[in-house]
Amino acid sequence: MNTAQAIRAAVAEVERLREESRSVPEIGRAVTLVKRLQATRFAGTYADLLASAQYGAAARFFLEELYSERDCAERDAQFARIAGAVEKFFPRDVAETATALARLHALTESLDHAMARVAPLADGEDVVAYVQGWKTVGRREQRQRQLDAVVEVGAEMTRLTRLPGLRTMLKMMRRPAAAAGLSSLQRFLESGFDTFSQIARRHGGAEVFLQMIRDREQRLMDSLFDDETVACETELHRILGQAR
Repeated sequence: MNTAQAIRAAVAEVERLREESRSVPEIGRAVTLVKRLQATRFAGTYADLLASAQYGAAARFFLEELYSERDCAERDAQFARIAGAVEKFFPRDVAETATALARLHALTESLDHAMARVAPLADGEDVVAYVQGWKTVGRREQRQRQLDAVVEVGAEMTRLTRLPGLRTMLKMMRRPAAAAGLSSLQRFLESGFDTFSQIARRHGGAEVFLQMIRDREQRLMDSLFDDETVACETELHRILGQAR
């Protein structure tokens, strides 16, 4: 499967899941609440990084682009429309990163929908239903793949910021992107490159940030799979409290 096919397949899977949310409103509401709790949890887990001058922008990028409940339908549609162009006009490394991001998005949506089906949340802080859904769905291998993909995408974006001329290329794309109705995707690309370029300026800064993400997410994921339900609920309540 080439780059364009992989991107279109991932976006099509996300759209299929969105259609389920539209046709079954209770699932749609539950998915929204799963995402809301996860965003609040992320804000709590990384409250120190969000408040940090060095890592604040990177943490906010992860929160807003990878963990938020924001509707990304517009960006996904644009992503699908230029799938062929990504492979044709961008360096191979950029195209591969774009493919990895699309696949990560589809995997995340699949896991969120699975939890929403088995244990609908009553609100955005319903940790009892969240923990029940996590343990019922399982899919530990996919959860691990999701975490690995998040860190790998961050590492690739960091590496790409060090390629000469790439930021200039993005700036040159602004007008053509706006004319083609691709402003949402353009904003995402520029935001990502600027964010990782900022933390990559300090030697080892990006690597330290991504290792903190991996360590904290791995610890929480292992706990949700291995620890007793009550312990998991207590820990999530504590983390959500840190986000307030």
